[in-house]
Amino acid sequence: MISEEFDIANPTQTDEYLTYYKRIRKDTEDLASPLAIEDYMIQAMTNASPTKWHLGHTSWFFEAFILKKFSDLQKTQGLITEPYTPQNEKYNYLFNSYYQDVGTPWPRHQRGNVSRPTVQEVYGFREYIDSFMLNVLDSNLRDDNVEVLTILGGNHEQQHQELILTDIKYNLSINPLYPVYKKTDTLQPGPTEIPDLEFVPFDSGVIEIGHTTPGCFAFDNEMPIKKVYLEKYKLANRLVTNGEFLQFINAGGYRDHRYWLSEGWDKVRTEGWSSPMHWHNIDGTWHNYTLSGLKRLDLNEPVTHVSYFEADAYAKWSGKRLPTEGEWEHAVRTLGITPENGNFRESGLLHTRAVTFEDIEQQKVAQLYGDVWEWTASSYLPYPGFNVLAEGISEYNGKFMSSQFVLRGGSCVTPVDHIRPSYRNFWHPDTQFQFSGIRLAE
Repeated sequence: MISEEFDIANPTQTDEYLTYYKRIRKDTEDLASPLAIEDYMIQAMTNASPTKWHLGHTSWFFEAFILKKFSDLQKTQGLITEPYTPQNEKYNYLFNSYYQDVGTPWPRHQRGNVSRPTVQEVYGFREYIDSFMLNVLDSNLRDDNVEVLTILGGNHEQQHQELILTDIKYNLSINPLYPVYKKTDTLQPGPTEIPDLEFVPFDSGVIEIGHTTPGCFAFDNEMPIKKVYLEKYKLANRLVTNGEFLQFINAGGYRDHRYWLSEGWDKVRTEGWSSPMHWHNIDGTWHNYTLSGLKRLDLNEPVTHVSYFEADAYAKWSGKRLPTEGEWEHAVRTLGITPENGNFRESGLLHTRAVTFEDIEQQKVAQLYGDVWEWTASSYLPYPGFNVLAEGISEYNGKFMSSQFVLRGGSCVTPVDHIRPSYRNFWHPDTQFQFSGIRLAE
């Protein structure tokens, strides 16, 4: 649970915007603080960006979409004589991710090849942006669009905070020394016994999913509200565990094509998949690489770092299926479950937590929030009425609505105030490096 001091996810007053902005920016730098200077540069695969790039990109976002536009507006109105001046015009190239509207981005796979600007210079760039942003947010001249974009920029930065942790975990994981990012409680043993896997029934009917809370932020892909017809279904009362997934491995699940989609089976063969990412069989004993280093695999913890293909194959092997995103959101809303009790970044674990009997007793369906992003069987598509060109930043989500699947619920590295029932994460079905796991349905 976030502290009351920073419990401002949807600012409305001037001082709240300032507090919100400063809190988000500080959180990012706090996440980077355990790193050695050499760690900032690593990019071990295309999908895992260097931490230095994340620090620069999240600052560039405020520059490109607020500072330049707000300054130009002030100049047009005769309020200032000189517009905002970028610290370095080439940062618009280096730190742009995919926004073609504002320039050509630096190639994603080469983000780790750029040693300059240095880490110190990137922090200097952040300070430069912050000095102007704080002046803008403290100004009575700012317009509503600046406020909207500030909240979008904060939520965008929170997405990159999560990526800093997922990316640095992967980037460090290729090192045979199994480096420690940060010592946490993850090496402490969990419960020796957990509740059995059971299925909770839900009724059929026409439901509504999507963003429904006026005055609270949501991304464009959560809107407009969508009507969905659901048949009766059942949802597992907890997530699939490491021990249960190990049974799939021992039963030859990675060697039996019958459980796999064709593209997934191709990945198994070409990539040599034989276990979830970050699992290591050392002298006959399974271990798990975590942000706290290498630990013996806890069979009761939720399995994580599995792709959609692996989640789908496991579900078929077990005689079940993955839930749709409509079923997931319906269950959350029907049960009245909120994120506060989930295992999010604020817990300090930065790792999954085994479910307890108390969790089941209190929530009936436990772990819907936190621990792992839950793969759904739903393709990432727009809700009826979605118009990508209607948004101020038209390239944010709509351009990715192809060949991806939706995940729900947040993970152990997601900020708790960043998540909500309608939040739609999305990744390609072969993605393993995210904190993604499995909940079964039938």
